[in-house]
Amino acid sequence: MDYKREVELSTEYILEKIKDFQKVEVGLILGSGLGVLADEIENPVIIPYENIPNFPVSTVEGHKGQFVIGTLSDKIVMAMQGRFHFYEGYSMKEVTFPIRVFQALGIKKVILTNAAGGVNLEFKSGDLMIIEDHINFSFDNPLIGKNFSSMGPRFPDTSTVYKNYLIKIAEKSAKELNLDIKKGVYLFNTGPTYETPAEIKMARTLGADAVGMSTVPESIAAAHGGIDVLGISLITNMAAGILNQPLSHEEVVETANRVKLNFIKLVKKILFKLEVK
Repeated sequence: MDYKREVELSTEYILEKIKDFQKVEVGLILGSGLGVLADEIENPVIIPYENIPNFPVSTVEGHKGQFVIGTLSDKIVMAMQGRFHFYEGYSMKEVTFPIRVFQALGIKKVILTNAAGGVNLEFKSGDLMIIEDHINFSFDNPLIGKNFSSMGPRFPDTSTVYKNYLIKIAEKSAKELNLDIKKGVYLFNTGPTYETPAEIKMARTLGADAVGMSTVPESIAAAHGGIDVLGISLITNMAAGILNQPLSHEEVVETANRVKLNFIKLVKKILFKLEVK
């Protein structure tokens, strides 16, 4: 079975489960410790990934592994509580499979969130950063292999993956909430190891403000499929070599819990301001 047919079968299953909804308007991918936002969705329909034909399953602590579909800030949203990572052993096409399902459902806007390490020395744990651009340091790409022209062009432009109008909405939303939001460049490494101090120094030299193990593959696939992207990183820790302490996933989850209310308020405000067709 080819990739396109696998996407079609997954989409057909999901459509059957959400047939009482009007068109889903916004896709959300919720990073480590940030799945709590899905608990805000009204009249939810929950679809475990394991029930969806051809769908991968999330294996990371803090990722529930399910879609939550319903109403949030007057928009019909489809939220992923848990994403898939390259370091879990999935291929790039498997990592970005949910984006292809979003695309097949007709979703035109996605908000991608993640937990990230702060590289910019002016950042601190708990900051929220709007992604302006990214560096793909995985030396892999989800578009390698056969291209289906119905999904997007063979050679897509990625100079404007993170749409400026969405960045402006996020900035305005943060200002109205009195949140000190940052902007910057996100560098994607494969993981699962946290970076070494030397690697963080390199990332800073290359122009990165934050570093993490997700988001970029989904952003590339979304851009390929004509989906507008807003990316938000939660700086859950300062990256290796900045503070004299070891890095841990527990710190990531702890920081996410500490700032989750600000994260929830920000995304809800952004959704409220979004215009959808």
